[in-house]
Amino acid sequence: MFKSFLIKYAEIGIKGKNRYLFEDALVNNAQSALDKIDGNFAVTKEYGRIYATANAEYDFDEAVDALQHVFGIVGICPMVQIEDNGFEDLALQVIQYIDENYPDKKFTFKVMARRARKNYPMDSMEINAELGGRILDTFPETKVDVHNPEVIFNVEIRNHINIYSKTIPGPGGMPVGTAGKAMLLLSGGIDSPVAGWMTAKRGVSVDAVYFHAPPYTSERAKQKVIDLAKLVSKYAGPMKLYVVNFTDIQMYIYDKCPHDELTIIMRRYMMKIAEYFAKQEKAQGLITGESIGQVASQTMQSLAATNEVCTMPVFRPVIAFDKQEIVDIALKINTYETSILPYEDCCTTFVAKHPVTKPNINMIKKSEAKLAEKIDHMFEEAVNTAQVIEIG
Repeated sequence: MFKSFLIKYAEIGIKGKNRYLFEDALVNNAQSALDKIDGNFAVTKEYGRIYATANAEYDFDEAVDALQHVFGIVGICPMVQIEDNGFEDLALQVIQYIDENYPDKKFTFKVMARRARKNYPMDSMEINAELGGRILDTFPETKVDVHNPEVIFNVEIRNHINIYSKTIPGPGGMPVGTAGKAMLLLSGGIDSPVAGWMTAKRGVSVDAVYFHAPPYTSERAKQKVIDLAKLVSKYAGPMKLYVVNFTDIQMYIYDKCPHDELTIIMRRYMMKIAEYFAKQEKAQGLITGESIGQVASQTMQSLAATNEVCTMPVFRPVIAFDKQEIVDIALKINTYETSILPYEDCCTTFVAKHPVTKPNINMIKKSEAKLAEKIDHMFEEAVNTAQVIEIG
């Protein structure tokens, strides 16, 4: 059982003078993820390296899974970390590492030593040669292949000595919390959870708003969205989910406005409400799962019409993706099976039979003027009665 993991990052390494801020965020996020499992892990850093060390018994697969949900990590390396007790001890430790982790010794290998601590009496090339020789002598069925080895034994000479040979892929991206906050319009569909995940991957903290329309949408539809929020929060960290009762606004729009404009006008009020909560949470933008041309409300003209009501930017991470590309990500992040559960959301329940695909913004505003008598009161009622659910 490995006691330690070396956590590798990529993009953070080019951040210059601000690099420590990103490293600290990654340390904190990894610590938070590991705090949820057994092992009493301590996540620490030294220059260019982050370590997660278990101080009690733990489940290896559980620990790896926790780290694979932390954005900013590109590699998770199960590692043996030893004190520097001279080269002979190092050689014995490497031999023991191979014996315990590679029952079948028929493999090609190379040793890759890195001497970060320059007072070590051997340089990297000497360590590579000496350790390679010891491995060949002890396990004659192995072979050296410096160009295309099956196994690379990494030996890092630092304050301690790190020995590892396996790298488990992480999710990549940037640590959540390093790039501001945005409000996700989360429906029960496939696209919006993917959009939230993609934005969080760039370091953005995410809260979400869901528009509920009882009795036209069921409690099971609401629970489906809560479950999707939980799946996104595994990567994005804790979030607030605002559940807005949208029934009265939808019915009022349905009664007063042309039916071919229903979807656009409803979307505009959803954006207004989402922006209200975004400002309340000091967020810098909105996130939607819209993709150009996927449905009538996602033409360029329709997107422009919904954008027009917002003062803050609207981020659409899947804007140029086709459906299969979005589905592939949904499968990867485990939201797909929940998204396809057959519980309708408010968008699909009130969709027009023949929606306008090239809305004229002046015509839309003219239609919205018919709502003037009650809509402001309904807006206030919707935001004041919203349920706030803490996720994660």
